[in-house]
Amino acid sequence: MDVAVIAVVLIAGVVIGVLVTRIAFARAHAGANGPTDVAVAAEARLTRAVLDGLTTGVVIAGPAGELVYRNPAARSLAGTHAGVLVDETVERHLRLAADDEQPDEELIELYGPPKLVVVVRAAPLPDGGAYAFVEDISERRRIDAVRTDFVANISHELKTPVGALAVLSETLVDEDDPEVVRRIADRLLDEAHRAARTIDDLLELSRIELGGEQMRDGVDIADVVRCAVERGESLADHRGIRITTLEMATEPDGHPVTVTGDRRQLVSAVGNLVENAVKYSEPKGQVQLRTRAEGPWVEFMVADQGVGIPARDLDRIFERFYRVDKARSRGTGGSGLGLSIVRHVATNHGGEVLVSSREGEGSTFVLRIPRGPDRSPPPGPGPVTPTGQLVARPEIPEPPPGRGISPDPSTPRPPNNGRGTP
Repeated sequence: MDVAVIAVVLIAGVVIGVLVTRIAFARAHAGANGPTDVAVAAEARLTRAVLDGLTTGVVIAGPAGELVYRNPAARSLAGTHAGVLVDETVERHLRLAADDEQPDEELIELYGPPKLVVVVRAAPLPDGGAYAFVEDISERRRIDAVRTDFVANISHELKTPVGALAVLSETLVDEDDPEVVRRIADRLLDEAHRAARTIDDLLELSRIELGGEQMRDGVDIADVVRCAVERGESLADHRGIRITTLEMATEPDGHPVTVTGDRRQLVSAVGNLVENAVKYSEPKGQVQLRTRAEGPWVEFMVADQGVGIPARDLDRIFERFYRVDKARSRGTGGSGLGLSIVRHVATNHGGEVLVSSREGEGSTFVLRIPRGPDRSPPPGPGPVTPTGQLVARPEIPEPPPGRGISPDPSTPRPPNNGRGTP
């Protein structure tokens, strides 16, 4: 148990002891002295207010086992199946504690949805009765699982190129054939670049997650798109894929549209969407970009002619290192962090990222960013949540007919192999 949890438990225990003692004292001396009763009642109300404000559930039972107090956190699951299971556990622990049988803390795992993990602890009170703590540790468990998965994933992602570097280096030591040496040197360079890309993406994601040192300036969205296209052009040229900018939003007076945000983060997000579209498009395919300004929002739309994303994977593609087709990802040299970076950039700017995809027909990603704090709010509720959380749903403008992008008679359509993406 960490220090914070121990501190909360100790403080709550002291408060509960004071509350019960004061209530007993008030009952025993009721009517004896007016001012004293008033002071005790005021202190009891204050103590109760403190308990009501705790995020940890608190349940107090009297000497006869009757329920004396239950704070709002302890009542939060009332009327649910999970609440029934938790209440049964709490009552059992209160009985054991009241009988001077110190029960061990009990962990309750409910797989939901949503998944819920609760710890129940109970202890006796000096004058009879008992109290119990009900602590929801679901988020802590989730963070621990994410941390464990992250360590395992990054270890694997770095172990693969490092292991290859070691094997190739050993082979190179005893090799005399110049042609073989050249091929091995090329492989060494590829593996070194692969490890460097993973480290660079990790550093970028860490910097964006921390959210520190963000530059909140007016950013020209045309400049963001230009830099993003430049970032993906090298890979696109290598694979024979054409990147096209179809529409660029402008103000009614013809001036460029700007958003208030961090230029570096926005270029990173749109650049990752472009690179992702190029990586998972078939050779000789096409990637198209559009921007649109609607009221207080600006949208960056990236569409590809790739193999699409299975519906079962749409909710997970923004997780770190998650890949639908691991074999294809190894071939493209991706680190599995690009879409996670896009999600965090959207969140940092109070926006969201949407995706619409069909297997065999390509994917369309839309990054929606507020234009700035000086803009008026959207009229009525829209699809963007107040927290800017990720939404993976096909509620985005439908692209023109054709495999997710505008038809172009001069561009032959590549065959589809039905494989998944990122």
